[in-house]
Amino acid sequence: MSKIKAIVFALMAAVFYAINIPMSKLLLDHAGPTTMAALLYIGAGIGIGILSCIDRTKKVDRQMLTKSDLPFVTGMILLDIAAPIFLMLGIKYGTSANASLLGNFEIVATTVIALIIFKETVSIRLWAAIALITFSSILLSVDGTESLRFSYGSFFVLMATLCWGFENNCTRKISSKSTYEIVVLKGLFSGFGALAIAFIAHETLPEFRYIIAALSLGFISYGLSIFMYVRAQNVLGAAKTSAYYAAAPFIGAFLSFVFLHEDLLWTYPIALIVMSAGTVVAVVDTLIRYHTHQHQHTFTHTHDGSTHTHTITHTHGHAHYITDAAHRHYHSVKELEDALI
Repeated sequence: MSKIKAIVFALMAAVFYAINIPMSKLLLDHAGPTTMAALLYIGAGIGIGILSCIDRTKKVDRQMLTKSDLPFVTGMILLDIAAPIFLMLGIKYGTSANASLLGNFEIVATTVIALIIFKETVSIRLWAAIALITFSSILLSVDGTESLRFSYGSFFVLMATLCWGFENNCTRKISSKSTYEIVVLKGLFSGFGALAIAFIAHETLPEFRYIIAALSLGFISYGLSIFMYVRAQNVLGAAKTSAYYAAAPFIGAFLSFVFLHEDLLWTYPIALIVMSAGTVVAVVDTLIRYHTHQHQHTFTHTHDGSTHTHTITHTHGHAHYITDAAHRHYHSVKELEDALI
């Protein structure tokens, strides 16, 4: 997959996931938060499982998971049980617009974990983006203008993003394997694990029509989103894919404002500007690629009546924006002039 296509997949993943927050807010009036989280993931697993059965190109997908992938698969499933439960609690005790925008803190969690634990390279630009997004997340974590009381809804959302930060990095380690298998395992095991917790917490299943609605929402906002996210992650890496995924909270907040008529407090426009700046910096970092070239220069000269030939090897690094078009580098002024004639 090309990097441009991977970027499109990451953005589409963000769009699909953005639908989740406002729609879940509506369905939480009819289902408990843990039950709702379970149904969303089960819907994702079932929907992608059906797609895998009818997709004739799946044979050329990727290799299947092996025993060596078990630690990352286990971590992925356990974290995907906890994260949506925290998110549903955050939506239940807060606003869906706030939950949508705070979801961008997942970029920070994913990037820091990728750097410290999984040793991904993080540039100065990406650190700057992290700082901006962290500040905007703090702005969104307070209630109103008259106090600095911390919002419990915001706390639960931040816990969800922390879990997903770890989960993104676990998924990154197996993203070269079958995307269908990853999403189906993630959806079904995480979903039924959350459902077991819901039964232990004495939550009851909602009416059948709400079960169908939650499963359908799960297929779109979790199943398709995760599928495209994993595909993009295999090309871009965990940290950079999460930067493009940052569009999701903005879209989710807008949908909450339009369809749920939620008021946007004074912190929202400020945080939106700061988050947008952080996202732009992260995207610029993704589009710039650094690499080095090694060259050999040979020259002949006369010294003390004898002729000598010397060969010097050196390397230099430079950055350029990525495109899918072919390009070449000119290593001398004459070579460039010859090419232009």
